Amino acid sequence: MQSSATASTTAVLRVINERAVFAEIFRLGKASRPELAAVTGLSKPTVAVTLNNLEDAGLLRQVGRRAGPAGRSALLYEVRPEAGYVLAVDIGRAFVRTALADLVGDIVARKEEPSHGYRERDLVAQLTRLADELAGAAGVTRHDITLAVFGTPGIHDKTDGSLHLAPNLPGWERHNSVPQLAGITGATYVVENDTNLAAIGEATYGLGRGVRHFVYVQIGTGTGMGIVIDGKLYRGTRGAAGEIGYMPVGDGDPLLDEPGSRGRGMFESVASAAGVVATSHRLGLVDAVTAKEVLDAARAGDEAALRAVDREIEYLGRALAGVTAVLDPELVVLGGGVAGHAGDLLTGPLLERLDRLVALRPPRIEVSTLGTDAVLLGALASGLTAARDLVLDRAEPPTAR
Repeated sequence: MQSSATASTTAVLRVINERAVFAEIFRLGKASRPELAAVTGLSKPTVAVTLNNLEDAGLLRQVGRRAGPAGRSALLYEVRPEAGYVLAVDIGRAFVRTALADLVGDIVARKEEPSHGYRERDLVAQLTRLADELAGAAGVTRHDITLAVFGTPGIHDKTDGSLHLAPNLPGWERHNSVPQLAGITGATYVVENDTNLAAIGEATYGLGRGVRHFVYVQIGTGTGMGIVIDGKLYRGTRGAAGEIGYMPVGDGDPLLDEPGSRGRGMFESVASAAGVVATSHRLGLVDAVTAKEVLDAARAGDEAALRAVDREIEYLGRALAGVTAVLDPELVVLGGGVAGHAGDLLTGPLLERLDRLVALRPPRIEVSTLGTDAVLLGALASGLTAARDLVLDRAEPPTAR
């Protein structure tokens, strides 16, 4: 009879082998037993047992054969896409964007609609309905979702279950507001700052691929920055790294600003979409309601709109000069509604302004190619990695846990 120590060691080795084989099949897409033995260093019998275990757990499937030398052929294995699902949610003040992906990362359903986020219960009800609809489109239920990733403004305080620094989501600053999200799928869930997720999206699918040091700067309804240092997201001690909306960049004293703007931060009060509109009003473009209208008027040559855009460039230039002095990024990716609409108006003049403000050559400045999908794609990128670990955890023998 095996001792408990021997049984435990055997179970741990099984887990290590399964994770190694599973990871290589993900990397390769499809793989045979000989290929897996070669890349993992495991023996062919060990690989065969591991493949059987993973297939029995519903994580792999056979997908035909690959011809080999002397007429031999080998069975090919791939990950079962239906072995897990990730729900990605981008919670904004105006819109909620959602997507459901299977375990190999294919988006099987997505939906976007105006947000019902002015009260927590309304937003939770809306997200629950959307999860039902997305899961139904994929032929499953929301309770089949392995992991949900929620991108929100502000900082998730795990000690009291609240969101800090998220004035665009009123009510979520209350204690135990965030745990309401747990009931949407009943699955494991993660709450992450939306701009951090956008930076992950850029690093995985966008302009940040292969760039070790870059920042993603969100300029839209709010402002924020995701920081990637040495290829990894940097969050800071309390998860508040990148809250550039609170930089003392703008007009006047940050402590003597307009009522209500201090809660948003000095930089955000002047550089966000609402700030662009407010600046244009002060400069004479009194009919503008949205930042897009200001930007379109600037393209048409309106003098007040052009001055408003120049003021925006000045604010951004000062903020990015501070960021460059501290972080020395290789690349600045501009995202969000204002950046998306104003890329042609901002990047060239902003680089010229920054060149005059920093001692060394400034970083490259480019507008995100991911647009409004940056947060969702970041949520999927981070969620898929975690979901693959979760499905393996559930397949592990109890003695290995």
